[in-house]
Amino acid sequence: MPKPFRIRAAVTVAVLLSSLVAGCSSGSGDGDLTTQKLDWKDCPAPSPAEGGGGPPSPLPNGGTWQCATMKAPLNWDNPKGATIGLALIRAKASGDPSKRIGSLIFNFGGPGGSGVTTLPAFGEDYAKLRTRYDLVSFDPRGVGRSDPVECESDAQLDEFFQQDATPDDAAERAQLLNRTKQFNGACEKNSKRVLPHVRTADAARDMDLMRQVLGDEKLHYFGISYGTELGGVYAHLFPKNVGRAVFDGVVDPTQNPEQSALGQARGFQLALDNFAEDCTSKTTECPIGDTPQDVKDRIAKLLSDLDKKPIPGIFPRQLTQTAATNGIAQSLYSKDFWEYLTEGLEQAYAGDGKILMLLSDSMNGRSENGEYSNITAANTAINCADDKPRYTADFVEQRLPQFRSASPLFGDFLAWGMLSCTNWAVPGAADHPDVSAPGAAPILVVGNTGDPATPYEGARKMVDALGKGVGVQLTYKGQGHGAYDSKNKCVQDTVNGYLLDGKVPPAGTVCS
Repeated sequence: MPKPFRIRAAVTVAVLLSSLVAGCSSGSGDGDLTTQKLDWKDCPAPSPAEGGGGPPSPLPNGGTWQCATMKAPLNWDNPKGATIGLALIRAKASGDPSKRIGSLIFNFGGPGGSGVTTLPAFGEDYAKLRTRYDLVSFDPRGVGRSDPVECESDAQLDEFFQQDATPDDAAERAQLLNRTKQFNGACEKNSKRVLPHVRTADAARDMDLMRQVLGDEKLHYFGISYGTELGGVYAHLFPKNVGRAVFDGVVDPTQNPEQSALGQARGFQLALDNFAEDCTSKTTECPIGDTPQDVKDRIAKLLSDLDKKPIPGIFPRQLTQTAATNGIAQSLYSKDFWEYLTEGLEQAYAGDGKILMLLSDSMNGRSENGEYSNITAANTAINCADDKPRYTADFVEQRLPQFRSASPLFGDFLAWGMLSCTNWAVPGAADHPDVSAPGAAPILVVGNTGDPATPYEGARKMVDALGKGVGVQLTYKGQGHGAYDSKNKCVQDTVNGYLLDGKVPPAGTVCS
């Protein structure tokens, strides 16, 4: 939920767990960019736009993460014109060089998430894959160090995220519309050069250039969340270049933004139902309710009370209804976060909003020192460049009953989020992405039955849209966003078997 009123398939959230317990260039094209040589060096500390913090830790075998900048055309319709710099990171393969397959490129989602900062956070999870692949990720165009979209200042974003994202009357509705217009206008003013060129199709073309620059005949790919949409668009554009690819936490490519938001309302409500059931089913007393319905009723009352009177959050900011809803949604991305949600709700009921605000800050890309990454700006820019529909407040009002039926808690929040592209400077490309990829190699499509952000049904829709003989579905009966990083042995063995040994599992395989 990088943007406070629109939950899009979000970046995987390893960095939050730790908080709770290479430069870009631009200029003119200089010939064939496929022949450029990358200057790999030890990685610097992440830039503020990437989220800040220290440089990535050394690799387990004593090696280091390496970073480089790849030149790509600013405008793929003019490939010999101006260029931008795309920040890359890699960990070289650790196994027998004679058994090396090539590079395995990761995109962790968002859109707007920095792959340069996220891949090292998951380094240990992918150690087995590293035995035969160089692990590679990148900041997509408009993200992190890759010519980042810039909109508002940190102080302005603090104010932006404090607004009421679920208006109850005409005055609040006008305020939301005006504030959205102000944010979108700042994006146009500060990033006019790059806004027309951050579509998913542009990033897919960047990946094919990356494949060539890295020296790979095929693109081996691991896409998570929005990364599955990016991978599907790549497969559509370059079906013959697809190598071994895995899509995990799968976006439904057949949905327009309204359908996606409605599906997420159902998905987050399901995750909340599962959280409430889990808390009250344990042998120890659930501190936030006696029954699943009691848990949800108390959360609803908290949010209603916060709408009238916020409570102290992280000084000097207060925990508003919007920030609390945002924080609750963030905690539902992983079952590992449920304990923090329980503790955060306990504290909020006692008048202390710190934990829920910390969860919300993580979703919004705000660090403890008050600096924001550019995930909100990039998320908005990429979504609005991709998505053709432009919704009005009257349209949202008409759809509110349907959204509330899908989720009493998240329905209003997601419905009003459809206004995020209103008054955007660049027209959207299409109602939904085209991922048809006839002739592509098999793509392993992993769906999680308890996924809140990319509901399970999207995996089947992706398989069908990729086309006959391409998509192969694997089901994980679990909780949280995505499956591989759940540490489920069946899922990891199946995915590793395909990526490392080319073993395509039988379609319809189920892990639990």
